[in-house]
Amino acid sequence: MTTINQERLVEHFIELVKIDSESGNEKAVAEVLAEQLGQMGFDVTKLPVPDAISNGFNIYGKLKGSLDGSIIFSSHMDTVTPGNGIEPVIEDGIIRSNGETILGGDDKSGIAAVMEAIRTIQESSEAHKTIEVAFTVYEELGLEGAKHFDMSMIESQQAIVLDSGGPIGTIITTAPGQQSLKITIKGKPAHAGLAPETGINALTVASDAISNMTLSRIDEETTANIGVVRGGQATNIVMPELYIEAEARSLDDNKLAKQVEHMVSTFEAVAEKHGAGIQIESTRSYNAYRISDDNPHVVAIKAAFEAIGIEPVTKPTGGGSDANVFNEKGLLTVNMSTGMAKVHTTEEFIAIADLVAISEFVRSYVTK
Repeated sequence: MTTINQERLVEHFIELVKIDSESGNEKAVAEVLAEQLGQMGFDVTKLPVPDAISNGFNIYGKLKGSLDGSIIFSSHMDTVTPGNGIEPVIEDGIIRSNGETILGGDDKSGIAAVMEAIRTIQESSEAHKTIEVAFTVYEELGLEGAKHFDMSMIESQQAIVLDSGGPIGTIITTAPGQQSLKITIKGKPAHAGLAPETGINALTVASDAISNMTLSRIDEETTANIGVVRGGQATNIVMPELYIEAEARSLDDNKLAKQVEHMVSTFEAVAEKHGAGIQIESTRSYNAYRISDDNPHVVAIKAAFEAIGIEPVTKPTGGGSDANVFNEKGLLTVNMSTGMAKVHTTEEFIAIADLVAISEFVRSYVTK
């Protein structure tokens, strides 16, 4: 058994994060990864996605193994903003951005770990299971790459998404569903100085509704948030229209439905009270998933961690990932931590030791 080549792993990770790939602009990184996987002996397929989503493509790769069983590893290639011109800094065993951008460990740490594990296995000629990879575009703005992934390519019955934070060994077995709401409140304009009483202020309607709404942390499984508000033209006009974007999430589908119904009905009732018009567009972003601790897939993952001296822990999350989409499509999928920390901020960092440890896990899992 050879150990992970830490220097090569870090070098590859840094090479990847230096390639600009904010959501929608994944072509450059996708081309690099498709070529590298091909050089490693993978059969690689570039899977098209609608132009509206990305200038790039999803990647499917397959490396036949001699051991029984197969697994598909998945990570996303896109980053949030500000993710262009990333300059990684290494100090005291930590890789971070220079503070001007995010780092992009979300989710290039997952990609680098899987590829280094496989390079290590190949160098030592270790027998391994069949390994498939699914690298997706446009995860950060609605899991669109996974939603458009051609599932007919995939042979494995189970998947591991490497796209979470927390200590190495964290296995996300439960994740919430999310509903998105887009609300347009139509009031009535009037001159704010001459005849304000003849108008209907859309913001007044919204604030009345929101003050009567249960939001933020609803219970241990459920959250709700109003995140976007746009409206108004001038202070001398009674605001005629207001646009709001909101969301609700829950680990429990019934609780999610109840919370969404509460938000929608509150908006509607208050609009009616004020004589305002209202349009509400409610769409399901992704569904919840819940996998039991004694599921064979989870048991096998735990064993692979224990084999390298890491204690596995299963836990729920409040965030969605490609794992939600793959589970919905019938592929049994957990999400796992790569050790990424403070993601989606300019303080994002990852410890080299964690990057090595998750690579060791991948090697352990596919060679058992």
